Amino acid sequence: MFIVNVEGAIHRNGKWLLIFRNEKEEHAGGSLSLVGGKCELEGTSSNILERTLKREIFEEVGSEVRDLKYVNSSTFVTESGLNVIDIVFLCHYKSGEPYARSADEVDEVIWLTTSEIIAHKELPAYLKENIRQADKMLQ
Repeated sequence: MFIVNVEGAIHRNGKWLLIFRNEKEEHAGGSLSLVGGKCELEGTSSNILERTLKREIFEEVGSEVRDLKYVNSSTFVTESGLNVIDIVFLCHYKSGEPYARSADEVDEVIWLTTSEIIAHKELPAYLKENIRQADKMLQ
């Protein structure tokens, strides 16, 4: 069984929004990542991925996004052994200046360019690849 996670590659003025995850987060605590979260059980519904991502972005950083476009999907196993399907969407910033709205999940928000992300020594390869693919979609 998989957990379904969605992440937003949020683009505004030539930069991407990243968050410093709270140290207490079960997966990748203390690291830089895209904004997102897990899908909740809803029974029968439509557009669950997009609705979940919009909700998570608002809950974590207080912003709204528009024009969600699929970038890619992957799987990983958390430190505690949970299997996760991760789906990344390109998102365009709509409103609400991002801030660490959910202190339990987000310590800080930052905006970085594609080249700053690619050159960053501490960012994982999968995050760099997600940004590379999302950036190509902007061309």
